[in-house]
Amino acid sequence: MSLHIIIDGYNLIRQSAFLSAFEQLDMQKGRERLLSLLSEYKKIKHYSITVVFDGANAPPSSLRTDHFVGIGVKFSQIGESADDVIKRMATEEREKALVVSSDQEVVNFAFAQGAATISSSMFEEKMALAAYIKTDAGDEDEDAGWTPTTKKRGPRRRLSKRLRRSKTKIQKL
Repeated sequence: MSLHIIIDGYNLIRQSAFLSAFEQLDMQKGRERLLSLLSEYKKIKHYSITVVFDGANAPPSSLRTDHFVGIGVKFSQIGESADDVIKRMATEEREKALVVSSDQEVVNFAFAQGAATISSSMFEEKMALAAYIKTDAGDEDEDAGWTPTTKKRGPRRRLSKRLRRSKTKIQKL
């Protein structure tokens, strides 16, 4: 099953100290910086990624759906918010989707539809970690394989099937 990452664009930009500094200079620069970071992340992880922005703040020359170096970019229509577009996409994708947002309404709706969710700040950390591991991977020659252990985890500690699937998707990031 392929994973489709759906990102609330302005939410991620405004939750990040790094990206919000670019947005304060110019909104377009903030969007471009986010998309360039995501394109680097896509080179490492190869997941399908779509970023959704509010159409009210869209540049006048932009299309409602676009691509930027393999990253899908959507702007909401006039009269709807990016949250509505994300909710619609989460309903269509269901278990295949991972929604990145810190907006609790969006997160709760997506989770109810069966999609996995992760906060914007946590996703930013995962992107940074993936980039760090990629640059550090050539430096270490140690075998980072399985470490045997006798610690057992019984069924009483087992998460629900839905939470286990969500956790697995997040660990793949």
